[in-house]
Amino acid sequence: MEQARLIIAIGLSFLVFFIWDAFFVEKKTVEKATVEQVEPQPAEQLPGTPTEAAAPLKEEPLQAVRPVTDRQSRIITVSTDKYEARLDERGAAITGFKLKDYKDSIGENAAMLELVPDMVKGGTVHVYLEDNSREGMRNEVFSAGNTPDQLTVNNQPMSVEFSWMSESGLEVIKKYTFTRGTYLIDMDVTVINRSATDRRERLSVELVGVAPKKTSYAFEGPSAYIDEELEQIKIKSIKKKNIYKGKIEWIALEERYFLTSLLIDSKNEGSFELATDSGLVTGKYVHPARDYKSGKQVTYRHQLFFGPKQMDLLNAAGRGLGNLINFGFFDILAKPCLKFMNLIYSVIPNYGLAIILITIIIKIVLWPLGSKSYKSMNEMKRVQPLMAEIKEKYKNDKKKQNEETMALYKTYKINPMGGCLPMVVQIPVFFALYRMLYGAIELRHAPFIGWINDLSAPDRLFSFGFSIPFMQPPYGIPVLTLIMGATMFLQQKMSPPMGDPAQAKMMMLMPIVFTFIFINFSSGLVLYWLVNNVLSISQQYYIQKKFA
Repeated sequence: MEQARLIIAIGLSFLVFFIWDAFFVEKKTVEKATVEQVEPQPAEQLPGTPTEAAAPLKEEPLQAVRPVTDRQSRIITVSTDKYEARLDERGAAITGFKLKDYKDSIGENAAMLELVPDMVKGGTVHVYLEDNSREGMRNEVFSAGNTPDQLTVNNQPMSVEFSWMSESGLEVIKKYTFTRGTYLIDMDVTVINRSATDRRERLSVELVGVAPKKTSYAFEGPSAYIDEELEQIKIKSIKKKNIYKGKIEWIALEERYFLTSLLIDSKNEGSFELATDSGLVTGKYVHPARDYKSGKQVTYRHQLFFGPKQMDLLNAAGRGLGNLINFGFFDILAKPCLKFMNLIYSVIPNYGLAIILITIIIKIVLWPLGSKSYKSMNEMKRVQPLMAEIKEKYKNDKKKQNEETMALYKTYKINPMGGCLPMVVQIPVFFALYRMLYGAIELRHAPFIGWINDLSAPDRLFSFGFSIPFMQPPYGIPVLTLIMGATMFLQQKMSPPMGDPAQAKMMMLMPIVFTFIFINFSSGLVLYWLVNNVLSISQQYYIQKKFA
């Protein structure tokens, strides 16, 4: 009975967890002043804030002549050991970014993973002067000078510098600096006032990406680190609120396993502004308003991180980017599990075996709780005939039936909740592992054995040419999931028989229900649940034999 209650509890926990996460959990928002203009900063410069210096003015009149920009733009390709970036003179934007260590599919001939798909017209990382023509700068052709079309970064960092002049005499210089061995890219934006009059402007940097089409158990969409708090904004929430203000360390557009992000080197408050259109989402960081004095220049320093959502890499990037790895309510348990799994992998380079080992270790740690639960279940099983007699004898007197049942428990020193409570304690551990295994990039395209060549995808043996109800593509035989369902059925048969016929029928359906629930889960998750079931069956069998 207690095992039945446990399975029902876990099933209900599944539903409550998913429904609560999808519909009721509101992400913490940061409320700041609603004024759009930011007051000028004090004359003294804070560390990490935009720097102001004399501009290298020409000897000709200050009202500079704007260069002709209707020419065809050039594409500059920069290659490092980690990625291949395509930079377009039009907008000085990143129009392509391929990761060399990650493929878009499984197979020897699979292409490198592209973080800036063709759908993102015009690319990403655009800069604007907010109080001038915003669209104009995006479509203008910057000049990359004599920079060659192909660059390969080896031991020394290499820079690509783009420049553009506005009609009002503001020159914008956008400089990317690429370094081998890292996904971090330095990006400085310098604004030079070559006009004869002082100006006041707000510089912004915009990321553009594809909006997620469906909800995911791992967050996807725009996020930011504001006032030392992680802010993750669901796409459907942007219509309600699209501007967030505060001390912003970084902004990002997240996918399940990858991200494009901007790290801001400033101690001033800025704003994070969001918009969606035609299946795209844009996240823009707007710097505070600045005075650009005639003949002076201001430099804004940033870094870009275009790469995998891998905890060690994000922590090494600094500025709190590691906080982007967030497993919600179960974060405090999930992150140590992720670190431990990677530690096991460093010794045994197979993530399937790492999942098995971490499941065994967790089972050993929780062994006393499990033993107490199974011992209680075994005692309940022994008194089932006596309980049946009490129900039959007092079937018309529920009060007397309950009194006699409690007296029976007292006589045999049985705690009716003894089987449930120790098992319920393990539910948070299960959900922590569930969240971790679902979002861990380490499992993406990670092989295990045989047909299981991607622990982040559902297991499928063979590939059918037709669709199967309740199954997401690819269509095939979910061998691991079916075995998992069989172990659940065996566990049920080993549990005490149900006294209530309705509950007995429900329990007969639970293995089938769970099999359907898990049929589209990643094989890494199914593997964990299968191994946990096998260990639980072994422990239950041992306890039953010991106290028979």
